[in-house]
Amino acid sequence: MIEDYCKLIGLRIHYAKQGKGTPLLILAGWGTTIPVYQSLMDDLSDAHTVYCLEMPGCGSSEEPKRGLTSDDYAQLVKEFITKQGIKELSLLGHSNGGRTVIKLLTSGKIDFKVDKVILTGCAGLVQTKSTSAEFKTKIFKAGKKVFGKLSPKLEEKIKQHVGSDDYRAATPVMRETLVNLVNEDLREELPKIKQPCLLIWGENDEQTPLADGKLMAKLIPDAGLVVLPNSSHFAFLENRERFKTIIKTFLES
Repeated sequence: MIEDYCKLIGLRIHYAKQGKGTPLLILAGWGTTIPVYQSLMDDLSDAHTVYCLEMPGCGSSEEPKRGLTSDDYAQLVKEFITKQGIKELSLLGHSNGGRTVIKLLTSGKIDFKVDKVILTGCAGLVQTKSTSAEFKTKIFKAGKKVFGKLSPKLEEKIKQHVGSDDYRAATPVMRETLVNLVNEDLREELPKIKQPCLLIWGENDEQTPLADGKLMAKLIPDAGLVVLPNSSHFAFLENRERFKTIIKTFLES
């Protein structure tokens, strides 16, 4: 495996490259690093030149100076593919990486051909808040209303209490980025995807529920959904052999 850096949207981004054959780009999920996808790279590099990007603020990639949007992520991927001289490839997006794939394919003209698309535990649909989540939001807003402008320390304490694990673990600029991403609903973009699309979901995925996968399968014109039993948001790690077989069959068909 070769590891290197590339300047994309003004940031120093870490990536890995492995294997020989038709190009396949893995877009990592929120907060994940290249080692998480090493088994995927190993399994696919016998027939593909596999690339994997660490997104801004993750692993060894530079953190942005401002909150990023899904358009920024899509632009970053466009620049990477162009700089690598890739004219034709397939895309595999996990979680937020899947959101980026959707945005990339539906946000205008691209100067390369995308053959096939694989989305696993794909983000991009805005969830209806649970009663618990709504209650926590109301607590935060009520606190601001009662006490007026909260001190930064107190506001931070409340956010730490009511926020998600990803939010609590993020730096301020990455929190802004996360808010930008999760508040954008991409369901109206899904019918614009023209490439054959394989959706692979863990039946016990709590981050991106299986219901999301079923809805995406209905809205993407040429899509099929495979559900892996006893698997969560990281089905490609928990059910590696079956995941590999399914992907290889799809890519080689």
